[in-house]
Amino acid sequence: MKKQLIELAGVLFLAVCVTASGIWIVETEHHSRQLFIQVEELNREQDQLQIDWGRLQIEQSTWATHPRIEGLARERMHLTVPRDEQLVVVVEPKR
Repeated sequence: MKKQLIELAGVLFLAVCVTASGIWIVETEHHSRQLFIQVEELNREQDQLQIDWGRLQIEQSTWATHPRIEGLARERMHLTVPRDEQLVVVVEPKR
């Protein structure tokens, strides 16, 4: 009787261990899938940010062209090319 009780306790212990390990495996797989989904979302976000960065670089290079800046300066500050009589040439004396 005592031997049967010990065997039954051993079987119950092993059954609990197998059940616990099965639950742990399922939980680990679920967590792994959740992390994979999160990684994929972050990869999509990174791709979109790379696209936006490229667009911003193109836009910046468009807005920062020399002719555009010169045109804005002429328009907003009323800049003009000086006439010949307005030019003053300064020569540095030799030492």
